[in-house]
Amino acid sequence: MPGSLVFVCPSCLGINRVRADRLDAGPTCGRCHTRLDTSGKPLPLSDDALDRVVQKSPVPVLVDFYADWCAPCRVLSPTLEALARDRAGEVIVAKVDTEWFPRNAQRLGVRGIPAVFLFHDGRKVADAAGVRPRAFYEDLLRRVD
Repeated sequence: MPGSLVFVCPSCLGINRVRADRLDAGPTCGRCHTRLDTSGKPLPLSDDALDRVVQKSPVPVLVDFYADWCAPCRVLSPTLEALARDRAGEVIVAKVDTEWFPRNAQRLGVRGIPAVFLFHDGRKVADAAGVRPRAFYEDLLRRVD
């Protein structure tokens, strides 16, 4: 669909395409009819939910593996939140708390947090550990745009 943006339903995790000119209409999920959050706010996901979103997303998925107690994670968070807002519908920014959901972090070989992974077409295409400037993440996304 030309001019469409992609949003994940916060309730059923359905992937929804929304025409850009319909964002003001308060779009709802095509599956469960829950109102979609089109703000671009990072989406907190469990291990199973992450697998589902990564496999079904037609847009890049940038995943922040973090923990609440991690000071560098708290430093990185505003950068990824701003990126998510500015690229809402063009990229899905997700957060996985490694304290509560360690499976994917272990499977992907996360050795330290924060760790940011970029997925496209269901596969990992890049990863980075530590706090990086926004331009770094923009460059990662440009590689798959």
